Amino acid sequence: MKVDIAVVGAGIIGAALADALSQLRLKVAVIEAGIPGGGTSAAGMGHLVALDGNAAELALARDGLRRWQALQGDLPSAVEYRACGTLWLARNEEEMATAAAKQAVFRRLGLKAELLTPEILYRLEPNLAQGLAGGLLRPDEAVIYPPAAVAFLLQRAELRGTQLIRQRAQAVDEGVVRLEDGSRIAAEQVVVAAGVNSTALVPGLPLQPRKGQLVITERYAGLVRHQLIELGYAQSAHGNDDASVAFNVQPRATGQLLIGSSRQYHDSRPEIDWPLLRRMLLRAFDFLPGLRHLQAVRTWTGLRPATPDKLPLLGPLPDRPGLWLATGHEGLGITTALSSAAHLAARLTGRPSALPSSAYDPARFSVATPEPEICHG
Repeated sequence: MKVDIAVVGAGIIGAALADALSQLRLKVAVIEAGIPGGGTSAAGMGHLVALDGNAAELALARDGLRRWQALQGDLPSAVEYRACGTLWLARNEEEMATAAAKQAVFRRLGLKAELLTPEILYRLEPNLAQGLAGGLLRPDEAVIYPPAAVAFLLQRAELRGTQLIRQRAQAVDEGVVRLEDGSRIAAEQVVVAAGVNSTALVPGLPLQPRKGQLVITERYAGLVRHQLIELGYAQSAHGNDDASVAFNVQPRATGQLLIGSSRQYHDSRPEIDWPLLRRMLLRAFDFLPGLRHLQAVRTWTGLRPATPDKLPLLGPLPDRPGLWLATGHEGLGITTALSSAAHLAARLTGRPSALPSSAYDPARFSVATPEPEICHG
């Protein structure tokens, strides 16, 4: 088979890229052995949120959020797009100062952001723990159900002629993907968008799995109205501690509550880390005491693909002509899927991108990748 572009991986990034490339009338093949969107995309919280850890992260997140908002009317109900807004919670005056600084950044970029006094905060979310100093409201942010979003994006791409190849990619090289049955897909460009599994196909990448754990409750409609995040979340997301937790709760369209979040290096097992989960839940109880009395129905883990600087790898692999990367989004892959796809589609076709290419380019890491080898298993 010969295509213009072969995309290895059908998570939210690969699906969004196939959608973007198919809109340009390119012949695209997506290679995925498992359930599309069934890996890291299915394990995530599905938040659409503008994180401002640095300018490059905010640029990608802001553009991604804008694209999801524009797509909202086309999304099927299964995607569960809910514009609940995000409340960043401040425990003290120092964190309120952080909230004010975030507000200034957002407003400079034309994004809505409102500082909240304690009185207004508790009017919006009466079940929060008492004693909080206030918060910051980002009213236009949202949550979605990622597996359904993946299915939607892939279906659009397939309707434009994209082929979904349900096999495992055994090896990638410049201009070719070798499949598990021994056949090959020839392509002008190959994009590896396989999340944490990208290192199996391209050894030596500056990429580590960062494990996370989530809990979802029974249906308790109305208990929480906004996505709730503590202002210390960014420290957990951008830090390099072996294990960290931060308060993050989402109200789902089903009436359930999704509780996070934890981050953990050096543990890629699917099993729950019960002591860390306990830390995560105790952190959540500090902010939302009523959670103690709710019934949990499921707990699971997932692996975020993390780079040293917490920014994705979007661009050509140095010294490997025709081989590109679209991975390393850590916990922001859902928000930035559409912006990452648009940025990479522009670069693949030689068009300008409004985003800062060098910030996401794999060449920023001086890591030489070995010669390609077959990956068994």
